[in-house]
Amino acid sequence: MTDVDVIVVGAGGGGLTAALAAHDAGASVVVLEKAEHAGGNTALSTGSVPGAGTRFQAAAGIGDSADRLATDLLAQSGSHDADDLARLLAAGSAALVEWLIDTHGVDLRLITDYKHVGHSVPRLHAPPSRKGRDLVADLLRAVRATDTEVLVHTPVAALLHDDDGRVTGVRVSGPRSGTYEITSHAVVLAGNGFAANRDLLREWAPDIAGFEYFGSHGSTGESLQWALALGARLGNATAYQGYAAVAYPHGSITSWTTVEMGGVLVNGAGQRFGDETRGYSGYADAVLGTPGPWHVVFDTKIRDYVASHEQEFAELVALGGARECATVTDLATFCGVSPSSLSTTLASAASAASGTAQDPWDRTDWGFGPLQPPYVAVRSVPGLFHTQGGLLVDAHARPTTATGPLPGLYAVGGTATGISGLTGGAGYSSGNGLLSALGLGHLAGTHAGSALR
Repeated sequence: MTDVDVIVVGAGGGGLTAALAAHDAGASVVVLEKAEHAGGNTALSTGSVPGAGTRFQAAAGIGDSADRLATDLLAQSGSHDADDLARLLAAGSAALVEWLIDTHGVDLRLITDYKHVGHSVPRLHAPPSRKGRDLVADLLRAVRATDTEVLVHTPVAALLHDDDGRVTGVRVSGPRSGTYEITSHAVVLAGNGFAANRDLLREWAPDIAGFEYFGSHGSTGESLQWALALGARLGNATAYQGYAAVAYPHGSITSWTTVEMGGVLVNGAGQRFGDETRGYSGYADAVLGTPGPWHVVFDTKIRDYVASHEQEFAELVALGGARECATVTDLATFCGVSPSSLSTTLASAASAASGTAQDPWDRTDWGFGPLQPPYVAVRSVPGLFHTQGGLLVDAHARPTTATGPLPGLYAVGGTATGISGLTGGAGYSSGNGLLSALGLGHLAGTHAGSALR
């Protein structure tokens, strides 16, 4: 006799999706969240979920397919420890998006004004605000509509398992929750990765241990450690999602659309230092490798365009985080760099953007073309948002050992191996984090619930 069919550990996007899927499959579910609020890293994201071949794309005249998405993802990431998982998540992406919208009323809209990093066609579906916290609010409403309990301030301290290694529940222990055990047929680990745990970063991904962390403070990796102790295996351990331009001191991201539309990044010498179109994650290490302070430079046309489409960026502008500068001299003063150096940098970029000269860094995509005064600059810093290494899982999101899947256990989102490459941040395609979180959540919840019948 068990207390509940399925326990979900973590109330981010992956955990909430797993809860919905398990309920739909006929299971009783409880969600346990150690933090004060649900959300995790999903709440800090743009809420963008890739869906390839959705009816929303078809209505917009966009041809797409699961094969095309898988090809795009693997072209960006290169081969890694979870190639098959990338293909599996791509294959289920359209059904995932449509299930969230049609069955559970999650408000996702196809983004048609840009493709974003790693995608050959527009396929990201996001809340109208393009804020992950609104996605979390919709998922949380949907979970509560199923009468599933979501218990916050309820940290899980350990997994319960029998002598054969089958997971049979969890031990809860916290100052507000007290200490007690809950038994179940299945446990879904949805506690994200280990980016907030400096000791694990130094052990598993030392190259990124020096990044400033901007993700959820709950990403401390204990879920991975529990599964590893049972024989699970770690994949893509040193991969991560970074962000090259976190607005300083505001802490919100400087929308990478500013770069895609023609903006550039300059260092403390007023110079560019690479091809910015490598992507916001792939370019983070380049920023960290050149002297600061760093600034994203674009113009008012780009500012107004992005602000009209992205609420978080509009808020950054409203807070004064994007400084308008009438001339290059004014811009140089704000950035604290030599006017002559910055002028040379912008002239070189303008020549490349207009097609009259080759870019020294071989950048070919310049969005709206050469920047025009008045200019706009955002002071920024590079940061780490989440790790992309995690537990190797099978097609049902079960962590695998050398002899097969761990019975009774599932892993989703940042707890599972990511699909962004073997190492580094350059393999990250926009939406990879939520594709893994929600996609694996759907697979895990469906299998955990269906296994009871």
